[in-house]
Amino acid sequence: MATIGLAAMLEALHPRDAVELAVYAQERGFGGVMATDRYQPWTARQGQAGFVWNVLGALGERTEGDLGPVAVPGSRMHPAVLAQASATLAAMNPGRHWLGVASGDAVDEHVTGDYWPEAPGRIARLFEAVDLIRKLFAAPAGRDVRFAGQHFRLEATRLWTAPETAPQVLVATGGPVTARRAGRQADGLITMAAPPERLEVLLDRFGAGAREAGKDPDAMPKVVQVPVSWAPDATRAQEQLLANPPIGAARLPRSDLRSPHDVAAVARLLRPDDFAGRVLVSDDLGEHRAHLQRLLDLGFDRVYVHDAGPDPRAWIDAYASDVLPHLTA
Repeated sequence: MATIGLAAMLEALHPRDAVELAVYAQERGFGGVMATDRYQPWTARQGQAGFVWNVLGALGERTEGDLGPVAVPGSRMHPAVLAQASATLAAMNPGRHWLGVASGDAVDEHVTGDYWPEAPGRIARLFEAVDLIRKLFAAPAGRDVRFAGQHFRLEATRLWTAPETAPQVLVATGGPVTARRAGRQADGLITMAAPPERLEVLLDRFGAGAREAGKDPDAMPKVVQVPVSWAPDATRAQEQLLANPPIGAARLPRSDLRSPHDVAAVARLLRPDDFAGRVLVSDDLGEHRAHLQRLLDLGFDRVYVHDAGPDPRAWIDAYASDVLPHLTA
């Protein structure tokens, strides 16, 4: 069964509001929650950056669906610490938690003052972290793990609190080269909604990498985050997209921007074309159904949606009545 869940935008939601919204969404048919580990919001106007692990811990007690964070292993969060956080969440919520990892953006990761690597260095660091995390997850009970890599070191230790079944480790990427490597080294893939032809290439490369490692790509989780802008009329849907743009989905050189004020300055230049093919903007819920169905038909089995509008409950209600019941996995 596919999951249609809520992407909780912690950069714009107070943690209590994020939890209550996820509960509201579950009561209306959404199946899980995805959230990104942010240290700062994209823009100061968004105004929030709650710690994802605290929020997911609360959601574990209030909801029943998937719990999927996307975190960045690096100087802010050593992969051993991410492994501990993930193992604890999985131990408390058996069968519900998957761990997403990404190469990150400077707006969150520069805060410790360490060197911010170029893109190739970030990718190399990411996959080294995947290896370290999976070694900790896979270690037999009572057995210590050591690790010495180019980017990370781990002295002899273990996960003292571990779940019966280790969380799957999913790599977030939008590039075919990294997707192929994710297929080889990780348990699954995360990406952002994009034109179908681009997603087809991404999934094809992911599958090729999985088969190179002797794995079945059809059995591996494939997650897509889907930003939309819905309103009862088309003009409002377009206006709210630009009023509260989903920065992660925009054609915007953002990876090296270090301040929410810098991101906001660049975001003021965004136009509707900068979201073309990446964000569905429509008042027609039939178009929203077709958009999500295409992603399911491509092979994504976990689809997490968020809306740019100011009233998320109205959007959730609209999806609950006219979108979710008509989707087929």
